[in-house]
Amino acid sequence: MDPEVEPTRQAVLDLIVEKGPVTASILAKILKLTTAAVRRHISALEKDGYIAEHDIATGGSRGRGRPARHYVATPKGQKTLEKDYSDLASKAIGFMANALGPEAIDAFAASRSRDIERKYAPIVRAAGNNPRAKADALADALTADGYAATVREVGGGGFAVQLCQGHCPVQDVADDFPQLCEAETQAFARLLGVHVQRLATLASGDHVCTTSVPVVIPKIRFRGENG
Repeated sequence: MDPEVEPTRQAVLDLIVEKGPVTASILAKILKLTTAAVRRHISALEKDGYIAEHDIATGGSRGRGRPARHYVATPKGQKTLEKDYSDLASKAIGFMANALGPEAIDAFAASRSRDIERKYAPIVRAAGNNPRAKADALADALTADGYAATVREVGGGGFAVQLCQGHCPVQDVADDFPQLCEAETQAFARLLGVHVQRLATLASGDHVCTTSVPVVIPKIRFRGENG
């Protein structure tokens, strides 16, 4: 699919990568198109294997009628945004592992973790001390670097949000070397100043990288405390 030939279809795919699972009506609102027009692009993208329907678990009772369809990008759709150097990078790291041993990969991952922290620290620091504001700032910075990142609310209590990355420029490399995913998670924890938890990764076959970020730390009361 050539973006110059199908710019609107590419825009639909880009949004599904970034915001999926997402419905046609939401995409239509963002793109200021009719839902029917978006559905035509969705149909073509689904037929070509770039996106797939994603089941959303729902609780409680629903109204009458079929639930809205949600879509996510397939691995093929993800690859439309990947760089040509991914294969070369994976081979280079593999050569390093063979020549220097697995410790070299761990050292490289640790170095990358520090690089991520140094790069985004000024942006996150400028957001202040509010954990949610810091997560939003990190997501914006990641998006500017091609990660299609968003911060999403999760149900119940408002104690945590999810930092979601719809695209990973090093996904192919991380398929072979998961240490890179762990290094990124550790960098996020240091940047945000909280213990984060990686729930899903593109490299393991999920449709998005998801990191749980606590934004409210509940106060622990000990027996005998007043108040």
